[in-house]
Amino acid sequence: MKPETLTRPAAAGLGLALLWFSVLVLIPLAAIVLSSTAGGWQQFIGTITDPETFAALRLTVLQALGAALVNVVVGTTIAWVLVRDRFPGKAVLEVIIDIPFALPTIVAGLVLLSLYGPESPLGINVVNTQQGIFLALLFVTLPFVVRTVQPVLIELDQDVEEAAASLGAGRFTTFRRVLLPALIPAITAGASLAFARAISEFGALVLISGNTPFETEVASLKILKFIEGDNRAGAASVALVLLVVSLVVLVALDILQRKVARRG
Repeated sequence: MKPETLTRPAAAGLGLALLWFSVLVLIPLAAIVLSSTAGGWQQFIGTITDPETFAALRLTVLQALGAALVNVVVGTTIAWVLVRDRFPGKAVLEVIIDIPFALPTIVAGLVLLSLYGPESPLGINVVNTQQGIFLALLFVTLPFVVRTVQPVLIELDQDVEEAAASLGAGRFTTFRRVLLPALIPAITAGASLAFARAISEFGALVLISGNTPFETEVASLKILKFIEGDNRAGAASVALVLLVVSLVVLVALDILQRKVARRG
C-alpha cells in the first residue's frame, strides 16, 4: 500500500500553516525559554523559588484551578438551563453570558471594582483580597464553559434519554451513563480554556487584587513588577513556569477526555 502523498496545494497550505504557527507561537515560546535561562539555570531556580515569587505562582495556580472547577459546574448548569428550559428573559441571559467576552479586561476590573469595591452599592468590599481575585477570575472565565457545552447539548438526541428512562434508568443514572460521557469532551475543553484564561489574567486583576506580596500578588502582576524593575530574565522565568503549568493541565484534561471517550 503506497503511503499517501500531499498534493501541491495541500503541501503549500501545510507549509503556510506551519510558518504562521511558528511565527506566532513557536518562536515566541522559544524566546521565553532562552530569556528565562539567560542567566543560567541557577538564576532561574533562584527566581522561581524566591518566597515572594513562589507565593505569587502558588496563588495564581490555585485560584485558576478553583475558578475553572467552579465554572465547570456552574457553566454546565447554565448551559443546560439555556438549552433545555424556556423562561422569560432567556434571550437577555444569552447576551449577558457573552459580556465577559466583549469587555476589555481592564473594563471588567473597573466593573467589579464599582460593584465590589470600597464604594460598593451592595455593601461588599473584596478589593485587595483573595476573594476578590477569585471573583474576578470567575467573571472572566464563565463564558468559556457555557459556550463550549451549549452546542453539544443542542446536538444531543433526547430520544436516547427517553429510551434510557423507558428501560428503568433514573435521572441520575441517565445523566451519568448517557449524558455525561457525551458532555465530557466539551466540559474538559471549556475547563482548559477557562484555566488558561484565568492563569494569565491581568486586566481584571490589576484594579481589584491590590498586588500585596504574599497575599494578593498574582503571577501576571509579578511579571509586570519584574519588567518595571528591568529584570526581564525574572519575568521570563515566571512566564515559563506558567506555560509549563498550563501545558501540564491541558495534557491532563486531554488524557481524561480520551479515557472517557474510549469508555463511552
